[in-house]
Amino acid sequence: MEMDVRERRTEEDVIPPDARAVLRIDLDALRANWRKLNEASGQAECAAVIKADAYGLGIEQICRALTEEGCRTFFVATLDEGRRIRSVQPGAVIYVLDGLLPGAAEYYSGFDLRPALSSLEEIREWAAYCRERDRRLSAAIHIDTGMNRLGLPEREVSELARNPDVLRDFKVSLIMSHLACADVPASPMNAAQREAFERLTSRLPPAPRSLANSGGIFLGPAYHYDLVRPGIVLYGGRAHENRPNPMKTVVRLSAKVLQVFDAEPGSTVGYGATYKIEKPSRLATIACGYADGFLRALSGPTGNPGPVGYIGPHSVRVIGRVSMDLITLDVSNVPEDQVYRGAWVEVMGDRVTLDDLTDRAGTIGYELLSRLGRRVHRIYQGAGT
Repeated sequence: MEMDVRERRTEEDVIPPDARAVLRIDLDALRANWRKLNEASGQAECAAVIKADAYGLGIEQICRALTEEGCRTFFVATLDEGRRIRSVQPGAVIYVLDGLLPGAAEYYSGFDLRPALSSLEEIREWAAYCRERDRRLSAAIHIDTGMNRLGLPEREVSELARNPDVLRDFKVSLIMSHLACADVPASPMNAAQREAFERLTSRLPPAPRSLANSGGIFLGPAYHYDLVRPGIVLYGGRAHENRPNPMKTVVRLSAKVLQVFDAEPGSTVGYGATYKIEKPSRLATIACGYADGFLRALSGPTGNPGPVGYIGPHSVRVIGRVSMDLITLDVSNVPEDQVYRGAWVEVMGDRVTLDDLTDRAGTIGYELLSRLGRRVHRIYQGAGT
């Protein structure tokens, strides 16, 4: 036990005094999650989606850790994200899901980035760029199988199948589509999209294929094809609704206590006075709010206190509204020597998970992770740090 205490103190020593909230990112857990997904994907290559700054966790650090584990292909949303990955991983295969922005082909080729081409117009522009420079560059073709977001619709796939010469000027390194309801295994949309994917890709020249996102990996081998693209599950989020989550916790968020005080019955807490104190209580205000990514929807009005946090082994509840910078907790059940100015409160981790919070807020893990503010101090733990 003494060794554990010393280890905790050593870690606290490296947290700067002005850190108001701390996000601990477990790279060992991240790598373990990728290994699990790589095994589940069978013969298909397991890539990684690290868009939106790796879902808010730091694109460079996440990319390095996954590369060390064996990941070779990455998906991002923007050109800037692609350039950031290229600066730390010269040999990675990088796809840009935004596709080809008009007139920006040189920015892709200059960093060896592969656009996911989502229309005939993009395909023709990429082909013309490659032809003019006499370079057969790589790109993905993104087809729409029913999500109606990005991708060639069926009529454009048919036109491309009738006039395939445009594809001779560049290398089609991947044909991909995206599942709309993979997080709901029983949804008939999954099978319908897979059937559409089979039908549409059969009209195009042979190329590696990719359909499965996080949830799609766990729908079984029929959805794996040549490459799978996990995202949220890498970071500890669940793949399927209403099913146990087999992934390891990657992210833990803690916030510092700024003040501890007593509150009398009849007094209220926070903006709008939405929480009324019913008995003598001890309260604590912590340095975390919706500007740090802790969603305002996690507020706790009277009769419906907010999510649980932890001070050591003791659970505490969010009361009143979550504000931009601050959250109030009822700490009446915590021994006085354990709750004090400067103490730490865990508000997300193993005991109150990412999915616990987002279920309560009526949203999804993607939103909470990608909103984690840059003013939250980050600590990377595990291999590669």
